Amino acid sequence: MSEPGRNIKDVRKRRGLTQGELASASGVSLSLIRKLEQGDRQSARLETLRKLAVALRVPTMRLSQRGNEEGPIVGTEERWHAVRNVVERPPVEPETDDDRPTVAGVRDSLERVIPLYADHKFADLSEMLPPLLRDAEALGEEGRAVRVRVLQLAGGALVHTRQFDSAELALQRALDEVADRMEGAASINTRCWLLLRQGRLDEALDLAVRWADEIEPRMSRATPAELSTWGLLLLRVSASAVRNSQKGQADQALRLAKGVAATLGREYAPENELLRMFGPTTVRLKAAEHASVTDRPDLVIRLSERVPRSAIKASKSSVSRHALDVAYAHAKMRHYTEAMERLTALHKASPEWLPNQSYARTVLKRVVDGRRTLTPEMRDMANAIHLEL
Repeated sequence: MSEPGRNIKDVRKRRGLTQGELASASGVSLSLIRKLEQGDRQSARLETLRKLAVALRVPTMRLSQRGNEEGPIVGTEERWHAVRNVVERPPVEPETDDDRPTVAGVRDSLERVIPLYADHKFADLSEMLPPLLRDAEALGEEGRAVRVRVLQLAGGALVHTRQFDSAELALQRALDEVADRMEGAASINTRCWLLLRQGRLDEALDLAVRWADEIEPRMSRATPAELSTWGLLLLRVSASAVRNSQKGQADQALRLAKGVAATLGREYAPENELLRMFGPTTVRLKAAEHASVTDRPDLVIRLSERVPRSAIKASKSSVSRHALDVAYAHAKMRHYTEAMERLTALHKASPEWLPNQSYARTVLKRVVDGRRTLTPEMRDMANAIHLEL
């Protein structure tokens, strides 16, 4: 079987579609789909692959090649099946009745769901998202803006839980419906994070640079929303560049972000969206992250000590990531007790977030390798974050 044929069959089955249903949804003949999947045809025109990809709701290149990134932890795919099903399957024509969703109702539901995301309550979020996604999809043009926000939320949750194909699709669907560049930048910011988690550093850097250049505001007239959106993209530029061994570009982007944060003067999120928080504290935490990436554990700890605990109003994701940076810094400096204390506190604060972090397993493995004996605390933590000892 050809690579495209194998991928088409794999994705189609994951979507729960028959060959006939895929033919109807894509406009590609049933006979051609059968030939591709059976290996009677070794290739297809790009336009044909694009039609199939649109129906299957995947990027076109997904049908011609597969990624090798680390996938979700055990149990995640089952728990999030309903979410992926709504995101991935072709849209269902809403029924005509008196109980149609309204824009106001979907918006209110979204505002109740956002705190679950912000607090890393992924189990509850996986149950709340499917009906919210279905209701948002049933809205007409008047519901476009709220539908974009729901898709952005779903995309972020799927990135958190390492379900990258579905996350990419949700974010692309959101981007397809945006009405202006500021809305688009919010989806792009999460898309850059997705690429970073997949290790696609060149793509992440190119995308972040392009959009940061595109939305750069005039500082004398910029609104807080424009500044925070630009600042977040600058942080993506810096994070991509520093991981791609382009320290000069990383430092420059971080300096720009620091200046934007100083102009804001506080942590800010457009329309109080906790998912898009940016400000001086966020930049400080990201500076420590850069020190970790460039192997300066002593600087990570010094920078951490300069962030007053009372001043932390950044997103929980940024704060949690920073805690991992500090734990790793302690582990690298052979401060194993301090590293375990940080991991234990982080697991207590974000028990559903930490197991999704391969970084957490890296930290614990360094601690375990540095100790002569395994303590019960280490074994418990290994079980919690799915590290095989």
